[in-house]
Amino acid sequence: MASLLDKAKDFVADQLAGVPKPEGSITDVDLKDVNRDSVEYLAKVSVTNPYGHAIPICEINFTFHSAGREIGKGKIPDPGSLKAKDMTVLDVPIVVPYSILFNLARDVGADWDIDYLLEIGLSIDLPVLGDFTIPVTSKGEIKLPTFKDYF
Repeated sequence: MASLLDKAKDFVADQLAGVPKPEGSITDVDLKDVNRDSVEYLAKVSVTNPYGHAIPICEINFTFHSAGREIGKGKIPDPGSLKAKDMTVLDVPIVVPYSILFNLARDVGADWDIDYLLEIGLSIDLPVLGDFTIPVTSKGEIKLPTFKDYF
């Protein structure tokens, strides 16, 4: 009896492996706002939904790293839904305090930018499959604000 259940589980797992799943990518990370105590960046995440119905997003988790350190982290609860058979662009705001940026002075150098690694997890609830996290990662360089960004 146990071998029959194992075969059934393997069969279902094989069938679900071929089921298309939503996929995402980070299309842009840009400076959004500069204020007295922090810098806010905005990441644009494009997610493609292969299904004929909208899928609600449970939450978005993100971490922003530079020079091997976590400089920003957050969670966005209930950010909306993925459009049916379409691409949805999600905005993920990332706030980085100046105190952390000053500690990254070694990485800034002469070009006034920082190397970053952005990791985003989009948690969705798929029918039949259950909870599913779409991992999205991006590496790049981002410019730090200058005096002209204040005015």
